[in-house]
Amino acid sequence: MSQDINQPSSQQPAGNSSQPPRKNTIVYWVVIGVLLVICIFLFVRNNNTANKQQQTEEQLVSSDSSKKAIEGDYNAALARLDQLVSKNAQMDSAINNKNGEIAKLKSQINGILSDSRANASDLKKARDLIAKLNATTKSYEERIAELEGENKDLTGKNEVLAQERDSTVTKNIALKKLGSVLHASNIRMTPIHLKKGGKKESETEHARKVDILRIAFDIDENRIAESGTKQVQLKITGPDGNVFSDPAYGSGSFTMAEGGQTVNYTLVKDIALQQAQPVKDVTVDWHQTADYKAGTYNIEIYNDGYKIGSGSVTMKK
Repeated sequence: MSQDINQPSSQQPAGNSSQPPRKNTIVYWVVIGVLLVICIFLFVRNNNTANKQQQTEEQLVSSDSSKKAIEGDYNAALARLDQLVSKNAQMDSAINNKNGEIAKLKSQINGILSDSRANASDLKKARDLIAKLNATTKSYEERIAELEGENKDLTGKNEVLAQERDSTVTKNIALKKLGSVLHASNIRMTPIHLKKGGKKESETEHARKVDILRIAFDIDENRIAESGTKQVQLKITGPDGNVFSDPAYGSGSFTMAEGGQTVNYTLVKDIALQQAQPVKDVTVDWHQTADYKAGTYNIEIYNDGYKIGSGSVTMKK
């Protein structure tokens, strides 16, 4: 009996010796769990960091690309402005005015594009400013086109006015020239016979006695012709229709002012004219070496290419 009672007490220590390994296992699992959590945390954090870095790099690449695109748009806008200046010099003051709208827009855009820290919001603002710059440039272009249209119309009107003015001036000159042409009146042709060696003269109707054919006429008052020496041409035609001509006496030819016909003349006479005053009894003698023939002789007087008078005389045998 005493042995049965003591046996259980001898087995008690064996049960107590198995408890420490169970506690250690729990500790190990706790440590493993903590390490696992730490590893997961570190993995997640590193993964997020890598993603953020990648996103940042992508944003930087995108930002750099956007900035280059904006710079391209800005350079194109500046090129349009240069064309405006070259097309219309008056636009130079408007574009380069420091206090003007374009100068302010350019300053703001340059400030953003030169900033290395410019973000997407800044670049968007730059795009908006460039759009406003292009709109302002377009308004200038439309104004220039409008001014060019007005200038074209004005040029056309000025050309018409210039043509009308030139036509009027030409007409006035022609009228003045025509008005200044002299007019001959009281035209006489007198056959003269010389007696006593030319010391005595007498009029005759007989062609065989004629030594000199004297032409006399008056120049009427002219209020347009200026004072000075005026030249007239006299054309004498015989009964046969031929014009008397002798270079020794100044015979020659001229062109009519109207029609352009060439006219042969017999004599030239210079006349001292006073404006608005008549000249009386202008006399010219025609000396002919050949004998005169019976018939009618005609005289025509010209000035500045215009016929200003005529007369005739008939001689007997």
